[in-house]
Amino acid sequence: MNELWTLLKYLFLGVFQGFTEPIPISSSGHLMIVRHLMEIDDVGIAFEGFVNFGSLVAVLIIYRKDLYRLTVNSLQYIFHRDQNGQSDFKFVFFLIIATVPAGVIGVLFDDAIESFFSEDIQMIGTTLIITGIALWIIRNLRGRKQDGDLTVKDAVIVGLAQAVALMPGISRSGATIVAAMLLGMKQETALRFSFLLYIPVSIGTMIFSVTDLMDDQQFDALLIPYIFAFAGSIVASYYALLWFMNIMRRGNLKYFAFYCFAAGGLILLFL
Repeated sequence: MNELWTLLKYLFLGVFQGFTEPIPISSSGHLMIVRHLMEIDDVGIAFEGFVNFGSLVAVLIIYRKDLYRLTVNSLQYIFHRDQNGQSDFKFVFFLIIATVPAGVIGVLFDDAIESFFSEDIQMIGTTLIITGIALWIIRNLRGRKQDGDLTVKDAVIVGLAQAVALMPGISRSGATIVAAMLLGMKQETALRFSFLLYIPVSIGTMIFSVTDLMDDQQFDALLIPYIFAFAGSIVASYYALLWFMNIMRRGNLKYFAFYCFAAGGLILLFL
């Protein structure tokens, strides 16, 4: 019975993390809330790496055509100076620049950020409300910048927004999309830049989680539950991202703002 509960618990957490990862409501903050409400404290330290990898797989599947085009055209530009690939090469270059702020801050201050927020559920409520305000501000924006119109300044600002999202309760996708749209990007470009930017950050998280995996004394006992969580994360992230892309096309970001206001308010009042 205990083994079944463990499998179901990890499957649920994997699905929950996977579903909340692509949408702008903060997966890390919500996972902390769920664990607090369900009094789940015995999750293995390698768990985050597994579910993060599941979300990465989903993003890679959905954006596989963009990744292929960007890779081929960038290589054509680098080695053959094919001008048709210049725009895609610049897009990749800007993704690299945007990765730097979160990478540097994550390496230097991740432990401090995690320890500061780890026990403070009230702070999660506050940051969720901040996320809601940001989403409300951009709810009606319709930018004009496309992939080929981006600048170094745009990349740096979106990268800094991603660094801010290291705080639980501040959504990574929400922060980067808000920054991108405030800079005048079209919704499609903002969405693509945000989730392609997730790839290097996710890979970096996986690399650093190798140490956690080696230190996880429960790894052998939790391998099967981890696999369940990983599979659940892939499926949930895949469908959540497709759903979010559809919502972005319809311009319905305000509903996520309403949710963040409600969730943040309930947390501040009752937790």
